[in-house]
Amino acid sequence: QREGLELTLFHGRGGALGRGGGPANSAIVAQPPHSVDGRFKLTEQGEVIFARYGDPAIAMRHIDQVAAAILLASAPSNEERNREAAEKYADVAGAMDVASRERFFSLVRAPGFAPWFARVTPMEEIGLLALGSRPARRGLSVESLEDLRAIPWVFAWTQARINLAGWFGLGTALEAVGDDALLQRAYTEWPLLRTLIDNVAMSLAKADDRIARHYLELGDRDDLAALVRDEMRLTRDWVIRVTGGTELLANKPVLQRAVKMRSPYVDALSLLQLRALRALRDTPEGAPVDPEQQRLLLLSVSGVAAGLQNTG
Repeated sequence: QREGLELTLFHGRGGALGRGGGPANSAIVAQPPHSVDGRFKLTEQGEVIFARYGDPAIAMRHIDQVAAAILLASAPSNEERNREAAEKYADVAGAMDVASRERFFSLVRAPGFAPWFARVTPMEEIGLLALGSRPARRGLSVESLEDLRAIPWVFAWTQARINLAGWFGLGTALEAVGDDALLQRAYTEWPLLRTLIDNVAMSLAKADDRIARHYLELGDRDDLAALVRDEMRLTRDWVIRVTGGTELLANKPVLQRAVKMRSPYVDALSLLQLRALRALRDTPEGAPVDPEQQRLLLLSVSGVAAGLQNTG
């Protein structure tokens, strides 16, 4: 404003929360003051384009919601609300940032994490799917996360019914604050925190600890598996405490019902995928891969992605 420059917030949206997914309208309304100012630009990947714009009625409803959110985000009253909440809960955000960052790095920077991740998820096999414009990784093998592209990182965790990129670290962050009443007030008064926690609730609702446990057992790192499952339980507990109710998405009954209706079908596909993945992982080094098991795995990957949505 001082220099007379007009900025346009440019957001790249994937389907998964780890790549910018989630409801667009609530995210736009939660932006800092003057970061929107009636202007908003986005790029969306193929999965999102199909879901949002494949049906004319859904496309118009989505565009209406985004346009309304841009106007609302630019309203002085909304900007003031976001500014006051950000200032009021700055200490809360600072404590959460430090705790969650430390927790996340304790996992992804653990020795041997990258090859373990490639073993307990179908990350390697995702690269065999006939989709995408680039390879799943930059190097010849997954020895560090620097070799991995963003989409397979998120997609693989989704396939394993863990959705780690959409929630890991938040439970530790909320526990670091530790004040239920304070966090509940912040959730009510601060749109940014509310959007974050609501998105995590959706991500956790589509995860499944029972199935995830079997994927994690494919690796030989009980310490990393325990770290993932402990953080999942902690995050689930804290999200429920902050949002109220007795289960995830209790405050969003329509979304909760949709997730519960799809889950049994996706569970069956996940168990088929797990069987195929286990067979492939048990193949002796140098031995030919069973093409039927590989085909079953790739079919199940497509089915799980379609059932869960918010996948990559």
